[in-house]
Amino acid sequence: METPFPYARFVTGKHFVGRRNDVTLLGNLLSQGEHVVLSAPPKAGKTSLVQQTLLTMRMNGRPFTVGQFSALNIRSVGEFLLRLGSTLISMVAFTPEEYAAMVRKYLSDTHFIFDPSAFAEKGQLLSLNWDWDAGDVQAILRLPFALSADRPERLFLIIDEFQCLSLLDDPDALFRPLDASLRADHPERRFSYIFCGSGVNAMKAIFENSFLFHRQVNKVNLSAVDELEMADHIHRGFLSSGKVVDKDLLLGACRLFKGNIWYINHFAAICDSMTRGYIMEPMLVDSLNTLVSIHEPRFLAIMNDLTNFQVQLLRATIDGVTRFSAADVIRRYGLHSSANVKRVKDALMKKEVLTFDANDTPIIQDALFEYWVKKYYFEKKD
Repeated sequence: METPFPYARFVTGKHFVGRRNDVTLLGNLLSQGEHVVLSAPPKAGKTSLVQQTLLTMRMNGRPFTVGQFSALNIRSVGEFLLRLGSTLISMVAFTPEEYAAMVRKYLSDTHFIFDPSAFAEKGQLLSLNWDWDAGDVQAILRLPFALSADRPERLFLIIDEFQCLSLLDDPDALFRPLDASLRADHPERRFSYIFCGSGVNAMKAIFENSFLFHRQVNKVNLSAVDELEMADHIHRGFLSSGKVVDKDLLLGACRLFKGNIWYINHFAAICDSMTRGYIMEPMLVDSLNTLVSIHEPRFLAIMNDLTNFQVQLLRATIDGVTRFSAADVIRRYGLHSSANVKRVKDALMKKEVLTFDANDTPIIQDALFEYWVKKYYFEKKD
């Protein structure tokens, strides 16, 4: 049964709220053959934005073929090469005979093969008959551009959780040739990568803080969803199931979740399941407490993983401090020294608890975690 508040999957169409300009921007970039980086905290709406953009492009009659895989569980360059090559070939071929023909045509001078036995037993489309070498890396990274040059439609490849590739033993063994492949002359510009990542700081380190990928990728930021538009969306969802709620109360909830549509839909779904008629404020409070209890084990794990210095800097963030290296701040929060402050900031960024904007203002990435840590951990009063 369809729910008016989907939160267990990405959303498109009537469930997609706001971010129309983001859809237009992403669609234009893909139509021009540009590569895109999309980073935001988990469940912030990255996949929904990509899928809504692709849906809009299809409705506008723009032909393309799309492939997708996740780098979440990839821990070696060889695994990445096999995953990338297999996904690309599966985008344009559909039978074992076609797979074998594609490998012969595009990867004949490499250690990659199509093994019928591995395909029959494991569904493994691409295999290695020897250890991979630099030539194999270059061949696989050239593959998407070679395939797109021989196709009438554009090719798009979505790589989810791309930041996990920075955990490889030698990330540069992949990132440097990937950068070189993007810089190579591709006059057709018919293929685009969509690099998605939920590690905001890790993605920034790859695409902004290094010397790689400069001017080769376009960063698309998720726009904030207007609180009024989001409240209207939730209000319509309740009306569709015969329930009524004060819009001002919904607006307060949207403000608390800072536009995170996943949290808001989950919160609304809990409200929807707990009442049959008019939704009063106590019911909203009970629903919020239920949502917090679901996520509390994760929040406890985050806090238990922090050192005392990191907890104190997080406390300072909650208190609205932005200049952590000021002498009075160091003294008040026991941060020891400005050099230690830098180490603590770096650690909290590596753990993806905090990120910092262009003005070096700290931002707690998870809105519900911010609410929980403020109310339940530091026991601050509103």
